Amino acid sequence: MSEASGRLLALLSLLQTPREWPGSELARRLEISQRTVRRDIDRLRALGYPVHATMGAEGGYRLAAGAAMPPLLLDDEEAVAITVGLRVSAGQAVAGIGEASVRALTKLEQVLPARLRYRVGALGAATVTLPGTGPDVDPEILTLAAAAIANRERVRFAYRAGDGARSRRQVEPHNLVSAGRRWYLLAHDLDRDDWRVYRLDRVSDPVATGARFTPRAVPGGDAAAFVTARMYSTVPSFQAVVTLHLPAADVPPHLGGRVTPVDDGRCRWESVADTVEWLAFRLLTLGCEFDAHEPAELVEHLATVSARAARATGGK
Repeated sequence: MSEASGRLLALLSLLQTPREWPGSELARRLEISQRTVRRDIDRLRALGYPVHATMGAEGGYRLAAGAAMPPLLLDDEEAVAITVGLRVSAGQAVAGIGEASVRALTKLEQVLPARLRYRVGALGAATVTLPGTGPDVDPEILTLAAAAIANRERVRFAYRAGDGARSRRQVEPHNLVSAGRRWYLLAHDLDRDDWRVYRLDRVSDPVATGARFTPRAVPGGDAAAFVTARMYSTVPSFQAVVTLHLPAADVPPHLGGRVTPVDDGRCRWESVADTVEWLAFRLLTLGCEFDAHEPAELVEHLATVSARAARATGGK
């Protein structure tokens, strides 16, 4: 490779970092004159790279998006990371992204050096992905939300809640959160003056309004933690209060919850679960007598299970 070609590749590698590069800094990093920087910028433009220049003290050069994608420069670790990411995204819940990921992966693997193809192939052969189920997200909605977050731009959209109720929302989008095969938008709802979490598969007709906003601080400072807490807060929970006919010392640790001795042969067990079915299962597998006090849903479920078991044995 000639010195000029190597210098162009080094310049392009710097410009692919999303920032403004003053000509003086490019010259210093490449150990060339600013005149040579300008000449090399013109060569990149002739090759189809849209290098934009801005004037002034804060100005410089940056690589912008063009009508067509010119070749990218990737180091070894970046190439492996993108390849692995494409393999993973092929199974994500974004409509159409699986096919697009496979096409892109095929193209990328064709041009990978042999040493990288081996690394990627070994990783792919050793990895098994569990099939997932869930609603698909429209990629246009996903990209519009991401762009609005980056541009600090308010968004309007129609939303369908879990109970089927429909409404119009105007929000200041803050973060996209991917959890399993679902995508969530964390945003500050302007009409409700509160932070809300929206499932993107329930969003329709989104519009970026063009109105800018100053980002607010997420409660707690952690978007992922906030979304997780909000998701769990919407799940129904049941507080069980049960008397076990078992000494407190004999209650198996895996039962969890809080155990309080009542007398030598009994104890009080308190625990929380998302479903009464799970509470009943834990109690019925203990192998001891017990008295269920709360909640009423647990008592009713145990009665139903008892009647079903009696019918299965002919009432004996």
